[in-house]
Amino acid sequence: MAAGKLVCVQDYEDYARKHLSKSAWDYFSSGADDEQTLRENQAAFRRIRLKPRMLRDVSTRDLTTTILGEKVDFPVCIAPTGLHEFAWQDGSLCMMKAAASMNVCMTLPTFATSTPKELVDVAPSALKWFQLYVTRERDFMKRLIQHVEKLGYKALVITIDVPVVGNRRAMTRDGFHVPPHIKISNFGDELKRKYAFPADATDPSLSWKDIAWFQSVTSMPIVLKGVMTSEDAKMAVQHGVQAVWVSNHGGRQLDSVPATIEVLPEVVRAVGGRVEVYMDGGIRQGTDVMKALALGARAVFVGRPPLWGLAHSGEEGVRHVLQILKDELSLAMALSGCKKIKDINRSLLQHENELAKL
Repeated sequence: MAAGKLVCVQDYEDYARKHLSKSAWDYFSSGADDEQTLRENQAAFRRIRLKPRMLRDVSTRDLTTTILGEKVDFPVCIAPTGLHEFAWQDGSLCMMKAAASMNVCMTLPTFATSTPKELVDVAPSALKWFQLYVTRERDFMKRLIQHVEKLGYKALVITIDVPVVGNRRAMTRDGFHVPPHIKISNFGDELKRKYAFPADATDPSLSWKDIAWFQSVTSMPIVLKGVMTSEDAKMAVQHGVQAVWVSNHGGRQLDSVPATIEVLPEVVRAVGGRVEVYMDGGIRQGTDVMKALALGARAVFVGRPPLWGLAHSGEEGVRHVLQILKDELSLAMALSGCKKIKDINRSLLQHENELAKL
C-alpha cells in the first residue's frame, strides 16, 4: 500500500498493528499496568472543544516557529523512541532524514539503533537534540554528552521519569528481549555485558542536585523531559534549565497519572514564560496540536505516530505522517481564524465541563 493511500495517523497505526511482529507492536504500543494513562492521553484531547473565529482573512498561513532559538517549519517534532529497527531497517536514519526534509527537530534517543555521528552524516544541517537516560555510569554519560555536543547537537534532553522502569505487562508476557540483530549503538560493549538490558542501568538515585553536574559537563541547553507538576516545573526553573517537557512517557511509567494535555496549563503557569514548555502524549491529529499550542506549549513532540509511519514505508512513511500533521494543523488554523502560530491562544478553547454548566 502506497503512503498516499493512508490519509491520517490512525490509518498508519492500523497498518502497523497488522504488520509489525507481536513483540515489536507490544514494545511500541503498550503502556503501564492497566494502561489507563495510555488511553487518557488521547481521550483528554477529545474533551476539549475548539471555538473558531470567523472573517479573519486566512488566505495565507505561517506555521513557522522557533525552539530554543532554532527555526522549525511547524511546531511538531520527533520525540525520542528506542529500537527503531524493530520497525524498519536503519530506522533511526530514516527518522532523521524525514525530520530534515520537513525541517523539524529530531530527538535521538539513548537507545537508538544508529550512532549520533551517523545521523549527522545523513543530515548534517538538520536540527538534532539528544535524549539521555541517566545511568549509574557517569563517565560513560560524560563521554556521550560531550561527544554529541562536538557533533553539533543543539540540546540535551534529560529524561527524569525513569528512576526505575514501569510495569509494562504486555512486554512481560512476551518475555521481551532485544533481538540479536538489533544494535543499541550508544551502549558500549562493556555496559551491554554489565546490564541485561540498557534500561536496567537507570539510576534511581537521580535528584535535583545532579542537574549541576550535567551543567558542568556541557554547554548545551538542558531540557527536562518528564515534568508533570507545577512544583517540579518551578524547581526546573530554579535549577537553571532552559526548557521543560511535559510528558508521562507515553503512559509507560506510572499508570493513573493525568494526561499530559491536562497537566500542561499548570506547568505553563508555573514557569511564567521564563523557560519554554513542550509536551508529548496522545497527539494524533492537527487539532490536537492546536489545542496544545493554545494551552501554552511552544511545540509538541510525537513519538508513536512516526513509528507507525516508519513501520509502513521507512523514511517516506515518517515524512508523510509529519506532512499529515502539518496539513491538519494548517487546516485547523484556517478554520479557526489563525494566520500564524502566535494567533493560537486559549480563547479558542472550551472544555466539555464548561458545556455542562450551560
